[in-house]
Amino acid sequence: MMDENHNAYHFIPNLFPHLNTAMDQFYGVNQTFDEGQLIEWEQIQQIHLEPIENKKMKILITTFWDYPFIGGLQNYITSLKDGLENLGHSVNVIAPNHFPADEMETLRDNYSEEFTQFFNKRYGSCNPKILHNISKMYSFYMMLKNIDLAEYDIIHAQDRYTANVISALNQYNQIPLLFTPHGFMTQNRLKFNLMEKGSVEEIYFSAIDSQAVKNANHLIILCDVFRPILKNLGAEEDKMTTVYTGIDFGEWNIQKEAKKSESKTVITCVSRLRPRKGHKYLFKALALIKDKLKNVEVRIVGDGEMKKTLKKQVSELKLKNVTFLGSRDDIPKLLSESDIFVHPTTSDTLPISIIEAMFMNQAILTTNCGGIPEIINDNFSGFIVEPANPKQLAEKLSLLLRKKSLRNELAGNAQAFAQQHLTVSSMTKKIEEIYLSLV
Repeated sequence: MMDENHNAYHFIPNLFPHLNTAMDQFYGVNQTFDEGQLIEWEQIQQIHLEPIENKKMKILITTFWDYPFIGGLQNYITSLKDGLENLGHSVNVIAPNHFPADEMETLRDNYSEEFTQFFNKRYGSCNPKILHNISKMYSFYMMLKNIDLAEYDIIHAQDRYTANVISALNQYNQIPLLFTPHGFMTQNRLKFNLMEKGSVEEIYFSAIDSQAVKNANHLIILCDVFRPILKNLGAEEDKMTTVYTGIDFGEWNIQKEAKKSESKTVITCVSRLRPRKGHKYLFKALALIKDKLKNVEVRIVGDGEMKKTLKKQVSELKLKNVTFLGSRDDIPKLLSESDIFVHPTTSDTLPISIIEAMFMNQAILTTNCGGIPEIINDNFSGFIVEPANPKQLAEKLSLLLRKKSLRNELAGNAQAFAQQHLTVSSMTKKIEEIYLSLV
């Protein structure tokens, strides 16, 4: 039961009113905040931007996650930053770990305590996931307040959280704000039962999703599979542009070296060892064709929480030709030694590892997930099977192992597509055009 005197409580969260509204509606709270206690936006000086000379821009990229770090999002940011700088633009990246750790921790602790009391008094309960998220968002906002956003021509948020935070800071500057979602946000968590349908968590995080879309002047999306999801959140078709992720393999971005004289065929899987990456289905598939693996080596590249479980599965299936290589920083070299690349994912957007394999002339076997079918044409530049289907995986693997000419044909088609459409240069030029159209 809610405290009747909750409105007298001194801490009034007012940075993100859409979150307050969503939670009030969920809990049936009709009382509004005292307007005198809301942020006085008039205190923020309005800046009038000057026209850009010579079309060179100063760009701010924001992320709610640590940067630099190992991961697809961080690689994307680095590629985008480097590509834009090569075009003559100035690019800064801001992430929470760029601020003093002790100050951020103190802020989070203080906000966590304040919100715990506020939620308990206003709603009679306090959800830990919401508490963690909103404390971090408020802390990031307070640190970003010291950044002069007016010096930037473009702000590009790489997640829904910074799209919300930056918008609160950008109300009077009105610098063009772009948003690139790197995952399917709340919808994905509901799909995989990581969040309960109809819960306060769904209401809260859906409000973040919707506001991120509403705040953005334009949405740059990684693949077309995002479109219906974002439309459901209020996005307009003419404010979304698909730009496929580009990578740069440098000296490795060449034709794969001739295979050594040895007769062994190498299958490689590069991915975090997580449940949704589907390794267990690959191992089940290998067990179905065990008699065809005499001269085959299977390399599992990556680390993660499933490592112990997957090693146990391999042992129980008696797959003696499977090797776990752990995390590696020489992926191009490993792929140059490989013949077949398998990505058995059950949930993905547009995996960088597949794009790497395309550049490295691999015969690719993957699944019908996210934007994968947008870059892999089934039976032309690779094979696509249904997720979590060991039988289909086994059939296609068996075919690839048997027919070297087919492997070469699929690999060549994939590499040609990657060289034309999936370079950093191609990606950044398209994004630059979008930026320039908004300034």
